[in-house]
Amino acid sequence: MPLNNVAVAVVNGVAPFELGIFCEVFGIDRSAMGLPTYDFAVCAAEDDKVVSGDGLFDLTLHHGLDRLEEADLVCLPADRTAPTRDYPEPLLAALNRAVDRGARVLSVCSGAFLLGAAGLLEGRRCTTHWMHAPALRRRFPRALVDPDVLYVDEGSVITAAGTASGIDACLHVVRQEQGAEVANTIARRMVVPPHRDGGQAQFIQRPLPRTTCDTVGEVIGWMARHLEEEITVEQLAERAHMSPRTFARRFLQETGTTPYQWVLRQRVLLAQELLESTDETVDAIAGRCGFGTAAALRHHFLRTLDTTPNAFRRTFRGPRAVA
Repeated sequence: MPLNNVAVAVVNGVAPFELGIFCEVFGIDRSAMGLPTYDFAVCAAEDDKVVSGDGLFDLTLHHGLDRLEEADLVCLPADRTAPTRDYPEPLLAALNRAVDRGARVLSVCSGAFLLGAAGLLEGRRCTTHWMHAPALRRRFPRALVDPDVLYVDEGSVITAAGTASGIDACLHVVRQEQGAEVANTIARRMVVPPHRDGGQAQFIQRPLPRTTCDTVGEVIGWMARHLEEEITVEQLAERAHMSPRTFARRFLQETGTTPYQWVLRQRVLLAQELLESTDETVDAIAGRCGFGTAAALRHHFLRTLDTTPNAFRRTFRGPRAVA
């Protein structure tokens, strides 16, 4: 279905920034720049007057749910109460009708909960803001939630992660339907990159995992203090006064991962911290984190965060950082 008609469905509690993304990408007439224009509307999905999620203002909207029936793309901004709220049945039915007739639906951040309530995430890979990912999994266990990406395109259903990733998803749709030149021109007008590398994993802050049991807790503390050293299961098992096989089984039960994967993840987290807070070279950071070489650090950094150490440093510290 061509991308000509775009409608945004707004519920009470709507997040202003995410709503603004759709208005900025699809709602501005850029025909003077040779770009296509969209028949664009913001629609009330509950009441004619919608209260914003921060309570700072109300929106009086002039279109209702019937406007969704003609849209090629139905957009769903985040709303502040999404993880726990129920949605009106007429809205859920309208979303299903849109998908059934070949339209696409696009959610940003917690807007994914609305798609889940409509049954449109079942068996589909999807994403949301990393803070909401556990709640989305719990509420919709048949959804295949990927918290590490900026957006997921499943054909008729597109889900974007938190906040600015909605821009990435919208530009992706424009690029698909109308070509890279159109998407790139809109991106330049918005002063954003036409495409961002990496995923939202690089923005997630993860504290040191805690275990509710005492079996491996002391050993985990030791591991965290000695990430720069070579660490073996045999060495850890000896510290825990267990056989290597028993220790590995207990560690998996209490942490949900293997000792190797735990150490690897903590080394990457330490590398993130050092890249962001120091001017040390990538080689020096690789040594401090136990990777040995910059090549090994780059390999695991890219595999874990879908970006490189230098790109991460530029993102979080700017060009002044030492490459």
